[in-house]
Amino acid sequence: MMAFQAIALTDDVGTEIRADIASLLKPEVAAEIRRILIERGVLVFKKLAISDEDQVAFAGLLGKLRSEGEKGIFKITVNPAENAQADYLKGSFLWHMDGTHDDVPVFASLLSGRSLSKVGGQTWFANSYAAYEALPQETKDRIAGLRVVHSFVTSMRRAGVARTPENEAHWASIGDKTHNLVWTHENGRKSLVIGCHAQEVVGMDLDEGAALIEELIAWTTQPRFTYCHEWDVGDMLIWDNTGVLHRAEPYSADSGRMMHRTTLQGEEAFA
Repeated sequence: MMAFQAIALTDDVGTEIRADIASLLKPEVAAEIRRILIERGVLVFKKLAISDEDQVAFAGLLGKLRSEGEKGIFKITVNPAENAQADYLKGSFLWHMDGTHDDVPVFASLLSGRSLSKVGGQTWFANSYAAYEALPQETKDRIAGLRVVHSFVTSMRRAGVARTPENEAHWASIGDKTHNLVWTHENGRKSLVIGCHAQEVVGMDLDEGAALIEELIAWTTQPRFTYCHEWDVGDMLIWDNTGVLHRAEPYSADSGRMMHRTTLQGEEAFA
C-alpha cells in the first residue's frame, strides 16, 4: 500500500497529500513530498492535526530549519497580545513572497491551523512559475533583463501599517534589494519576482514601471494560476516560496485566528 496519495487541486497549482503523520516522518516519504512540492508549488494536508514537535521534525526532513519563534514555531496572528510583530503581519494581506529583502529567500513554509476566524483568514496562492511560462512571447521579450527594486518600507505602507516613529525606524533599517524581474533558477525554470514589495523597475519611468508591476501581478493572480484554501482546524499547508506568491484574506485582531509556522532556510540566491 502506498504511504500517501497525491491529488491535484487545480491544473497549475496545488496538490492534496493524504497520509498519516507516521508516514510523513519517514525520510523516503518526505523526499517524495519535497519533489511534489517543487513541482506543484503548494501542498495541502487536510485535518492532519500535527503537533508542533512533529511539524518541526517533518520540516527538518524537507530542508534546513530557520530559527524562529519558540522551538521552530512562529505564531501567525495579528493579535498584538499574542505576537509582538502583529502590525508587520498585516502585510500578509497583500500578494507577496517572503525574503525579497534578503539575497537568499526562504525555500518554503509549513503552516498549521490552530484556531480560525469566523470571517476572513483564507489563504491564497499564485504560481509564478506557471504564470511566467504562460506569458505571451512578446511579454517575455519585453521583461527580459529588467531589474526591480524591492522595498520593505513600500510593502508596509501599502499594507496600511501604522507609520509610528518606531515602525518607520525599523522599516528603514531593512535596506532595499534589487533583483531580476525574471528569476532563472538553477534547475532552468523561471519565475516572476513580484509582489507588494516591488517598488520600481530600474531605468524605467516610475509610472510606467508601476503599471508593468501591476500588470504582472494581475496576470499571475488570475484564477488559472491560483488556489484559495478554506481552512479547517488541523489543516497544514506547505508552499514553495521561491515560485509562489501568497496572501491572506484580512481578519480582525480579535478573531482568535492562530497559525503555527515553521520555515525552511533558502537554498538558492536570487539570480
